[in-house]
Parts: sequence; C-alpha cells; structure tokens
Amino acid sequence: MFPEYDVIVVGAGHAGSEAAAAAANMGSKVLLVTMNMQTIAQMSCNPAMGGIAKGQIVREIDAMGGYSGIVSDLSTIQFRMLNRSKGPAMWSPRTQNDRMLFAATWREMLEKTPNVDFYQDMVRSIIIKGNKACGVVTGLGHEVKAKSVVVTSGTFLNGIIHIGEKQFGGGRVAEKAATGITEQLVEYGFESDRLKTGTPPRVDGRSLDYSKMEEQKGDDEIVGFSYTNTPRIKPEAQRSCWITYTNDTVHDILKTGFDRSPMFQGRIEGIGPRYCPSIEDKINRFADRDRHQLFVEPEGWNTVEIYVNGFSTSLPEEVQYEALRIVPGFENVRIFRPGYAIEYDYFPPTQLKYSLETKNLANLFFAGQINGTTGYEEAACQGLMAGINAHQNAKGLEPLILKRSEAYIGVLIDDLISKGTEEPYRMFTSRAEFRTLLRQDNADLRLTEISHKLGLASDERMAEVSRKRTEVSAIKKTLSETSAEPDQVNPYFERIGSAPVSEKQKIAKLLLRPNVDLPSLMRSVPDLQAAVAYCNANSLEQAEIQVKYERYIEKEQEIVDRMSQLENMAIPPAFDYTKVNALSNEALQKFKKIRPATLGQASRISGVNPSDVQILMVYMGR
Repeated sequence: MFPEYDVIVVGAGHAGSEAAAAAANMGSKVLLVTMNMQTIAQMSCNPAMGGIAKGQIVREIDAMGGYSGIVSDLSTIQFRMLNRSKGPAMWSPRTQNDRMLFAATWREMLEKTPNVDFYQDMVRSIIIKGNKACGVVTGLGHEVKAKSVVVTSGTFLNGIIHIGEKQFGGGRVAEKAATGITEQLVEYGFESDRLKTGTPPRVDGRSLDYSKMEEQKGDDEIVGFSYTNTPRIKPEAQRSCWITYTNDTVHDILKTGFDRSPMFQGRIEGIGPRYCPSIEDKINRFADRDRHQLFVEPEGWNTVEIYVNGFSTSLPEEVQYEALRIVPGFENVRIFRPGYAIEYDYFPPTQLKYSLETKNLANLFFAGQINGTTGYEEAACQGLMAGINAHQNAKGLEPLILKRSEAYIGVLIDDLISKGTEEPYRMFTSRAEFRTLLRQDNADLRLTEISHKLGLASDERMAEVSRKRTEVSAIKKTLSETSAEPDQVNPYFERIGSAPVSEKQKIAKLLLRPNVDLPSLMRSVPDLQAAVAYCNANSLEQAEIQVKYERYIEKEQEIVDRMSQLENMAIPPAFDYTKVNALSNEALQKFKKIRPATLGQASRISGVNPSDVQILMVYMGR
C-alpha cells in the first residue's frame, strides 16, 4: 500500500508542516502522517505569529525557504512591529491572524508542494532495526518504511486535558491523545518527562462591550514577515484588538475555585510555561498586583469568536464564567468553550544531536514540543531544521548546523541541547548574546545563501538577496560621500531638539545623532534624495541601520570571531572524560551525559565552570 519514503513526518502541526515542506522541497519523497487532516498547522492557542524574538525566528524561517512567513502574511488581520522605540536589534514583527485561513493556507501550500504525500492515522510506534529508525507503524497496523523519521507530536503524547476536577485524555480539545511512542522509546533508553501548557476561554464577540476597553490598532506600515512579494493586508483594512483588565473582584472569584484547581491540588504533574502563566498562577504568584492585562483578540475575518489572551486557566467552567463577567466589557459574556490545561510527554532535548537527530537511535529526529519548547515559532523553526537534516540524512549528506552567531534558530537549538529544559522553553531576545547581528531586518542577508546552497531557497530569492546586498553597499557609499549644508538640516534638527551644525557634514556622520533618521535627511537634502531615489525602501532601512550601528556590529563580530576558536575545536564523540582527572564532578557528569560536540558547546552547559573548559582544552591540546 505504501512505497518506501525518504522521510516520514509524524504530526502536522507547525513543526511537522515545516519539516515536510523543507524535506520535500530539497528533493525527498515525504509522507506526512497526521491524526486529523482537518487540523493541519492549526493554531491551537492564540491566533498570532511573531512577537518579541519570535518575529525574528519567523523571518529566519522565511529566509531559509520555509512557509511560516508566507502563510502568516496571507492570513494577517493585523500587523504590528513591536519595540520600535528601541534599537533595531529589538524590533520584532507580530501578526494577528485569521485562524481558519492560516490553517487552510498551510494545507493548500503543502498540497501544492511536490513530493509530499498525506495519510490520516495515528503512529503507535517506530520501526527500529539495529538501533536505527526505519519507518513507522500506524494505528491501523500499516508498516511504512523510511530512511529518516521526524516526530513532531506536539501535546499529543499521552496528553491529558484538565478543567477543574474533570480530566480526560486528549492532545487538544475534542481530539484524542497519541499513545505508544513514549513507552517504546523509554524501552530503548530514552528519558521522558511531563510538561504542561494551557489555553484561555474562547468567547462570543457579540456579547462584549468594546466601549469599556482600550482599542489597539495595527501599524500604518505593513512590513510583514516574508522577503518575497507575498500580497499583504492594506493598513486601513486591519482589524483592531482590544485591551481590558482584571480587578480585585475578579481575583476573589477565581480564588473560590482554587480548592478544585488541578494545578494547586497536585493533579497536574508537568511544569507549565514560566513566561505565560495561567491567570490563577498570576494572582497567586503576584498577590500584590490588583489587576492583570487582558488582550481581546479576534480569531478571524468572518467569525465572532474571540481569544482572551492573558486569561489562560484550568479552573472549573462556572468559576471561569463568573470571573469573566466582572471584567470590564465582559458583563454579558457568552463562552464558546472554557479554558483548559493540558499535560503531555516530552523528551529532554539533551538527548539530541545538533542536527535534532536522537543520540540513541540513528535516523530518528525530534522537533517542536516533544523537545520541551512552547510556541508556534519555536516549533516551526525546529521542524524546518529537522526536515532539512532528515533529508540530508536520507541522502547520506552532512547535516546543516546553524551557529548561535548566525541565527536565533541556532541559539534555540544550542540552548536545548547544551542546557536542556525542565519547563517549556520560550525564545527571548535576551537569550541571544549576538542580537545586534541577529536582527529581523537582515535575516535574508544572513541565511538565504546558506539555504540556496542546499537547494531550498529558490534562485529568485538568491538573486533578490544579491541585489539587496549590492544596493545597500551603494547607499552606504553615497551616505559617506554626500554632504549636507547647515541651512538644509538645521530646521529639521531644531524640530527634533538636536544641536545645530555650523559647517557642511557628511550624511553618514549626521545619521549617528539620536532621533535622526534617513527619510527625514533625504527630504532635507535634495542631492541625497536624487542619489538614492531608485533604491528599495528595505535597502534604505538596511543601509541606515548598518551605518548607525556600525561600531556595535563590528564589536559584536569581533567577539564572534574570538569565540569561534572554541566552536571550531571538535570533541570526538567517543571521548573518555574520565581520563581528565582535574574536572569537577559536576562537569564530568554533564559532559558524559550531554557529550558536547565542541568546546564551545561544553562551555555553555549549565553547571560547567570556565576552569573545567580550560582543563579540557589543555588536555585535548596535549
């Protein structure tokens, strides 16, 4: 019934969809197995993509030839560039999306991707021969062979849903859990554990009074995620979101349900996300706060369903309802479905190689929440990398490894493999020590060439990046050669409170002033306007950023270059750490368990001191 595939992808969430697309676009014959063909790439939680650091990840996925950026742009109902008041290293694009359109667009793009086959069934086990994964066994008993297997099970592995004192099996509301894989892999020496996540109630937007809330509109300029010419929403067509707040009365009502809370009564074993806590966790941990912000987010163009962001909960339904009715604007609220918590199996990611292939079994790759992460974007980028490397593995080629200095994707994977996680891992800009280099605006310049060499990014994409790089270089040259007279720029400087100039100065030098921007200088200096009139807006922005932050970028690059010495010193996979007598006991245990690939990775393992790395370096030098 089934041919032998190059790659089988188990699960069709954000990770699985990106994995299937990447492997297929590189030339692998792919089978995407999902328990429900109607929920491919479903937004199980909030209907949004991007945000702080996550927006950078989506742009990196797009630069690598992935689909998430394109799908997000095509299903956007509101766009915002977050952190505009800060430096460009902190700018983070975010979209509010039409939930149904997002999933439908993903499925349509996958169906148009050559080499992708689909099959609806649960995968109950992996076919294993000689410590190698060779395929899967489905719930209906079909054995399907493959050279690489990518497991992207999300919250479905032995998933349990909690609502108050009620609990039932499920990987998502109204969808059954997946069983068999955890138990099988534990027998092969894998370590597994439990994590927890949650979701808020969905409510009827027709029952809300928006006049009691603060309106949050989208940006006047729609930048989007994709570097392609994907059609984008018009600014004036955007849907607004709304902001309201809880209060002490809301908190008091919620507390009446604490004695029936699965979280407080110990029925939930898994640890929840630190940075996206439930509302009951927030009022318990931050007892001094008299209110918490709620974002009222529409689920799409043609639905009245509303996502109550910030009100994630697993309290009994009646407590959820009574508390929501006290929130300003929610006095007459009607609930479509209550919030719930879900706990599920994951495999601590220190059991993976940098390629996301497991150490215990060759040909087996993990991506997404199975690795302990939370968030669509974190899952999608792992899926992309797992799909790339599953293809490389199937074809007998070297894996692709992105460094911490190359991408947020590299930071995420290195963090997971080197440090592990005991709580759902979420990406932040603070996790990236080279965030001045890893901006959302230059993801195409950083990554498209890498992807193009793999055959993933198209020739058209590569040509556009080359054009942009040439244009940016030309603009920077113009800025360094073009001068402005005092009478041209001083009126502008006076308006923004900048000191006037007394003599002619180069534009590049004037750009270094706080609050001075290139478009304003172009309007003030006709010669500059004429010289760069032909240039693309993205190229102009890129040139401005590179000129303004040149010293910071150079300084960060120097640090990268110095640290590359450690990154380039490989540690043999079978290295015997017990022969290094001077290592601390903790370092010895961590090295033996994680088996770092390089001295750089060894230096980032939690509990390892710089002296341990120095000792290891000296020993290897000998």
